[in-house]
Amino acid sequence: MGSKQRPLGVVFAGLAVLALAGCDAAPQETAAPAPVQVSVLKLQAHELAINEVLPARVAAVRSAEIRAQIGGIVQRRLFEQGAEIKAGTVLFQINPAPFKAEVDSASAALQRAKAVLARARVQAERLNPLMRAEAVSRQVYDDAVALREQAAADVAQARATLARRKLDLQFASVEAPIAGRIDQALVSEGALVSPSDATPMARIQQIDQVYVDVRQPASVLDALRQRAGEASPELSVDILGSDGKPLGMRGRVLFSGVEVDAGTGDVLLRILVDNPQRRLLPGLYVQARIPRAHYPAAVSVPQQAVTRSAGQASVWVVDAQGRVRPVPIELGELVERHYRVVSGVNAGQQVVVEGIERLSPDAQVATRPWQPATNHEQLSAVAR
Repeated sequence: MGSKQRPLGVVFAGLAVLALAGCDAAPQETAAPAPVQVSVLKLQAHELAINEVLPARVAAVRSAEIRAQIGGIVQRRLFEQGAEIKAGTVLFQINPAPFKAEVDSASAALQRAKAVLARARVQAERLNPLMRAEAVSRQVYDDAVALREQAAADVAQARATLARRKLDLQFASVEAPIAGRIDQALVSEGALVSPSDATPMARIQQIDQVYVDVRQPASVLDALRQRAGEASPELSVDILGSDGKPLGMRGRVLFSGVEVDAGTGDVLLRILVDNPQRRLLPGLYVQARIPRAHYPAAVSVPQQAVTRSAGQASVWVVDAQGRVRPVPIELGELVERHYRVVSGVNAGQQVVVEGIERLSPDAQVATRPWQPATNHEQLSAVAR
């Protein structure tokens, strides 16, 4: 019986040795960590325009208040309120009867003055030879010449008075000084008007072209002028509605007459916009998209791909072997959640956008193309 137990002991001892050997080999066969799954973006050079949207107000290119230049009773209004009119169109008719009578009176006074001048001239001509023959005194002749000169002055005065009376008669027909759209009539038929009235009879505004006025710091004026000098064609501005939607209208920036506000340090930039359909009305609130800079070959990275440490911005770049490393970069403008990269990375490199929190230097990664979130997904994320 002792001989049977000895082989079993040998078997158990062999199994124990194998178990111990297995325990010693296990740590030496630990598997390598799996690659980190990340989403990457391959950088590409693209054209980038930097714009700024600012609030603005619409102003008419030309505006005129219609006022009476003579006193009288308004007989007729000769325009439709809100209509487009031409320069020189008669708008109001003031009762012309008193002015016609004054023209007739001034005309008669001129004829009388001319008759007196003619008689004075004849008298002076008759006395001239008599004075030379000493038939009359020099004093008599000098008095006749003086009367002739006075009569000539009276004719000139009467002629000026007649011209003034004719002008008053002309002013009885109140005309439009400029072309444009006329507002409501502020006086009606039967109203007494005069040049000293505080309220105009009507207003006309030329709005086939309008000004869009924008206020911004004076420090940006030189940059805008430089941008306008580089632009081809001239620097243009997109006009947006008050809700920020494009109106399909563009204008050009005017720099003449720019004045700096001493209180705020702002400048009033005036943008000239063609307005053939009269969509922009004076006083309307709009927005102007003003160009700030233009880069023909810019490199941009998503905002979420940028990390910061001690004030230094950096991104994770994937090399040809599938390993990542942080690369310091210098950032430019932020446009639509993308930073323009001034320096640090170049077109063609791959930058990690998603999965950054699991990365360490020289970590092996498995990449997949990054897909930007749609507007619906972004709104859902904000709602959550």
